[in-house]
Amino acid sequence: MTFVTKIRLQSGNRPALDRIVDEIRSTAERKGAELRGPHSAPPERLSVPQYKSTAGDEHRQFRSWDYTVYTREMEIVGHNELARQVTEFDFPDGVHVEAELKQVEQMA
Repeated sequence: MTFVTKIRLQSGNRPALDRIVDEIRSTAERKGAELRGPHSAPPERLSVPQYKSTAGDEHRQFRSWDYTVYTREMEIVGHNELARQVTEFDFPDGVHVEAELKQVEQMA
């Protein structure tokens, strides 16, 4: 049975996100691991209302805070040591990381 580690990275800081993705990719190449991705999702534009008081009076608010979230997904097939190493990287502030491990049964 093979393990597939799915890594999802999200950030509003695109250059920092791309640096981490490049670091994961180059590490996988050095180790000879099978890496699928990175797959990019369309950027997600978010808007957060900002009120002038804690009462939430809709007539008294500042301009909304708008920001963009960028997402990259990668899969490491097998190579559990690399997957463990990647999840222990020192990720910069503002880069959110999720790791999901799946066990895949190969066809005989």
